[in-house]
Amino acid sequence: MSGSKPAPAEAKPAPKQEKPAADPVLYIDATGHVAGRLSSRVASEILRGRRVVVLNAEKAVVSGNRGSVLAAWKDRLELGSKVNPMYGPLHPRRPDNILWRMVRGMVPKTKAKGTMGLKRLRIYMGVPARYTGVTLTRVEGAAATRPLPTYTTIGEIAHEIGWSG
Repeated sequence: MSGSKPAPAEAKPAPKQEKPAADPVLYIDATGHVAGRLSSRVASEILRGRRVVVLNAEKAVVSGNRGSVLAAWKDRLELGSKVNPMYGPLHPRRPDNILWRMVRGMVPKTKAKGTMGLKRLRIYMGVPARYTGVTLTRVEGAAATRPLPTYTTIGEIAHEIGWSG
């Protein structure tokens, strides 16, 4: 039996290797973006596992009549606990916290997928020094289409509801 030929070696297919993202962190400039549309895109990106950094949060806009938008935000401040306001819903007043809260409302925050996604999110007012050299992206479909004076910025809303920054 020494004269038998060995079986030909079968070529194994190479294991699939996922292509690493060109830039694992997505840097977004919120200037001139509608806040709700921007938040939904950011929420979908962080749920997919991508890190997202949003800059210039105070320059994101909210659509609608300025008077009615401000009245609605002020009405939200009236919600609270009558027994002990310390336990009631706490309302963010800084622009970066307002935008973070919008994104949090669009992810399943009580599930591991949502909490891990929110850990991948960073939102800043202005542009910190360490992010000055990065290329900022604009989110397609989230940009304000009407002239910007017809919108209200999150910075203006924050000033009206008590932010003094």
